[in-house]
Amino acid sequence: MKNTLQTLDRGLVALELISQSERGMTVSEVAAALSINRAIAYRIANTLEGHGLITRMKTGHLRLGAAAVLFSYRFQPQFREIARPLLIDLAHTTAATAFISIAQGDNCYVIMVEEPKDVFLQVGYRVGSQHPLEKGAAGIAILSGRPPHSADSQEIILAREQGYSLTQGVLQKGAIGVACPIRTYSTELFPESCIGVVAMEGLNIDRAIQAVKAAAKKTTEKLSL
Repeated sequence: MKNTLQTLDRGLVALELISQSERGMTVSEVAAALSINRAIAYRIANTLEGHGLITRMKTGHLRLGAAAVLFSYRFQPQFREIARPLLIDLAHTTAATAFISIAQGDNCYVIMVEEPKDVFLQVGYRVGSQHPLEKGAAGIAILSGRPPHSADSQEIILAREQGYSLTQGVLQKGAIGVACPIRTYSTELFPESCIGVVAMEGLNIDRAIQAVKAAAKKTTEKLSL
């Protein structure tokens, strides 16, 4: 395990837990979740609140603060500005949830999502969702965009040959995912990423594949300008 700063680690875990709670968390609940005493939990809460990362409601519950929103806007602003209209169009064209995911370490993180309009049954794929790169259409698509490696799975090899990855029921029962890597000229400026769609049964797979491939191509072209 890497050498970490315990207090900072606890604060970040507390922030994540609070952000995941719809009703917010009390200091006592934070203390219990982190297995620490309430005095330490209070100091963590006061520190996060002082930086605007959380806010304290009249009920005493802690909720995510406005300052936390700024981080999302500061993350890859050029990339997000280029991708947003393409993502909206992709969701409309395929009648499926459109997403952009990036690689970070061994995991795949969803950073942008657009939902289709007038679609009753949607997949629970949200910003912040994560899963191993080797699992799911998004991660496989990203890995297929890397140079061939002897350890590549058959799914990665096939995705590299076809130019897209297709998975069914891997991350969620009944869900179908299609994704393509976004090929950028510099991973220092833009992260390893992919664009794709995910939907429940009824997805027009052929149309989705063509739409996702076209969206990936357009995104790559715009990032290269």
